[in-house]
Amino acid sequence: MNDAAPGEPMAGRAEATVDPIARARALVPLLQSAAAEIDATCELPPAVLDAMHAAGMFRLLIPRAYGGEELDPLTYVQGVEQIATGDASAAWCMNQGSGCSMSAAYVAPEVARDVWGGPRDVLAWGQGPGARAVRVPGGGRVTGTWSFASGSRHATWLGAHCPCFAADGTQERTPEGRPWERTMLIPRSQAKIEDVWHVMGLRGTGSDNYTFEDVFVDDGHTLTRDSAAERREPGLLYRFAAMQLYAAGFASVGLGVARATLDAFIALARVKTPALNTQSLRDNAAVQGIIGHADARWKAARAGLHAALRDVQAHVAETGALSTADRMAIRQASTFAIHEARQVVHDIYHEAGATAIFASQPFERRLRDMNAVSQQTQGRRSHLETVGHWMLGGEPNLRWV
Repeated sequence: MNDAAPGEPMAGRAEATVDPIARARALVPLLQSAAAEIDATCELPPAVLDAMHAAGMFRLLIPRAYGGEELDPLTYVQGVEQIATGDASAAWCMNQGSGCSMSAAYVAPEVARDVWGGPRDVLAWGQGPGARAVRVPGGGRVTGTWSFASGSRHATWLGAHCPCFAADGTQERTPEGRPWERTMLIPRSQAKIEDVWHVMGLRGTGSDNYTFEDVFVDDGHTLTRDSAAERREPGLLYRFAAMQLYAAGFASVGLGVARATLDAFIALARVKTPALNTQSLRDNAAVQGIIGHADARWKAARAGLHAALRDVQAHVAETGALSTADRMAIRQASTFAIHEARQVVHDIYHEAGATAIFASQPFERRLRDMNAVSQQTQGRRSHLETVGHWMLGGEPNLRWV
């Protein structure tokens, strides 16, 4: 637990005079050199974690009151994109942990200092169908298993999203009649961890399963995520739900992977002459056209995402609240960016020819990572159906928007 006095900044804040995007960019060479190790060990190695913590990459969305930087979303996602040009798993862990850290705006100061008070404190969480919390005096007893806990191997705390039940088994409900779900914040040391992360892409996220068996959590270490009634921090960032940061951040992981893939191919095309061919790639009109098209596709997707964030930030600053239209704008731009980035990577991988299939080259791992990005919840094509439904006058389910 951190011993800083109330109102006193906690340890771990990176040097504020250095632009966070520049700090992220400075990590790219290290991440690129460590990419094979990250992929092989299915987690971020100590040297990478040391550098990312020193640069404050896991504290960008924590309130300033607790030693974080409380960045605006547009600035933040540009940092994620830079990290992703070095390694997708590192960027994914950064975005997952950062989205979780927005919970600091919804708990009492002493709890925020308990969970995020140390310079290397990170919260991670996953999905837990079937989990439950049974209400007892002063808190709840939590039982369940959660999966896809990206970054949990280096986390110090884990979040457990649970529907709440009374002691007699009655499910508790919100005033609107919905099941009452709380997120319980529990030290990782109390969890049983199951290594299940044997996957094609984003291997370095170490997205394991974790289980809590009848663990008591006091009321102070629980919150209803994104609840305006529980929000304690007034900053613009916390008028956004974590979902919008997840969407735009994971889209920026895809954009970073696509940019790195395209740049690697441009470097290859300048020097490679394919086997059984006398014409270099750089002089091939088809290759020239593909590079030009891929670059335009990438720039358009990125510009659309950034424009949506810029416009929504301006609207939230003016009105103090995130509208359904704002949510839809971010969801649409994020989903579109993920799929455009995926197309860039697929097009470029094919043009790189046999070079691309070697693990020593910077293509096959990025192809695997990009496909893993697009398979995740934020990449569902059905999100665009949700946007279209809303544009046609329908009432959308805002849970995933």
